[in-house]
Amino acid sequence: MRETRNHDEPNWHKSSFSAGAENCVEVAYHTTGWRLRDSKNPDGPHHHFTHTQWTNFLHYLHHDRLG
Repeated sequence: MRETRNHDEPNWHKSSFSAGAENCVEVAYHTTGWRLRDSKNPDGPHHHFTHTQWTNFLHYLHHDRLG
């Protein structure tokens, strides 16, 4: 029997650097953009980014302009 999943639900991913810990963020691609949530609270609120916003967010993280 194959597992089926609702394709409207995002497929969340966590960094391999977290080593199974529940203290990081998870990201998911969705047709409308990217989603970001706290791994400690998967049923809680999450942030939604358009494709452009996600690209800008990663750019700022890469260049350490958020802190």
